[in-house]
Amino acid sequence: MSRMINQPSNQIKLTNVSLVRLKKGKKRFEIACYKNKVLEWRSGIEKDLDEVLQIPNVFLNVSKGQTAPTADLEKAFGKKTSTDDIILEILNKGELQVGEKERAAQMDRVHHEVISIVASKLVDPRTKRVYTTGMIEKALDMLSQQAHNQQQQQHTSQGGGGGSTANPSSAAGSGTATPATGDDGESKPLPTASTKLRENTWTGVVTTKSAKSQALEAMKALIASQPIPVTRARMRLRVTCTSSALKQAVKGDAAAKNKDDDEPAEQKAPGTVKDKILSYIEQIENQDMVGSEWEVVGFVEPGAFKGLSDFVGTHTKGQGRVEVLDMAVTHED
Repeated sequence: MSRMINQPSNQIKLTNVSLVRLKKGKKRFEIACYKNKVLEWRSGIEKDLDEVLQIPNVFLNVSKGQTAPTADLEKAFGKKTSTDDIILEILNKGELQVGEKERAAQMDRVHHEVISIVASKLVDPRTKRVYTTGMIEKALDMLSQQAHNQQQQQHTSQGGGGGSTANPSSAAGSGTATPATGDDGESKPLPTASTKLRENTWTGVVTTKSAKSQALEAMKALIASQPIPVTRARMRLRVTCTSSALKQAVKGDAAAKNKDDDEPAEQKAPGTVKDKILSYIEQIENQDMVGSEWEVVGFVEPGAFKGLSDFVGTHTKGQGRVEVLDMAVTHED
């Protein structure tokens, strides 16, 4: 969307502008940005604000060159909020105004980026091989269609109740949790299976979120629903630790990855630091002593990385370290 903007006060001409609007305090505020730079800023590609803003002002109407009065800004954003902070809030949270063709191009670009990220992070759990982007796209389309169908069914059922009043006591049998009473005496709904399901629901790509965050949502939905067999690609790590630290005993086994959650804690062997490190590693590639240091290279599930890293940092007193060799190990056809 290309337009010419004349500001009466100083006759600055802004061309090829992209507007970002944010409604706050019953007022709509706008900033003028360069085309294609807003999404780059939001995705972290562009970090220089001067490359994003055409002019560092907040407007009520960019097209008319009508800047926002200080009183309006203070009322909406607070007296202590600086202009820079207001601009950043509008830039990060505001609605990007684009033309139909540009919006379609944005959607297409984000869509392909999301599919590409997901395809690089998920594998077939049996073969550890990656899926093609086409397979990932079809699987996500299936989830999106299912989500839309469920929304339509819910809308139909809510609108066709026939005026009857449901017995609250029957809620437990319908999958709805009985509200709990909080400290303030108000009823608070408990999380239900349907709530958890909605958290892992995929409804399609949007242009208001970064491709990276949407890819994470898409992966969670695919793993939860399994329209095709998928799992996160494993990380390849190197853990190095001095031999003296390895022999230290660890009290309890809570830090280790426990594959049998039903096993009582008191029956677990305390183990050593080495035992605990190895318990996080799903598959060992090699391990060896190099001088006074022990080194192991292996594969871990991404969800286990933080626990392993925290354990090594806490229990080796600075004598151990964890290095990421590959963020996502996959096998290409």
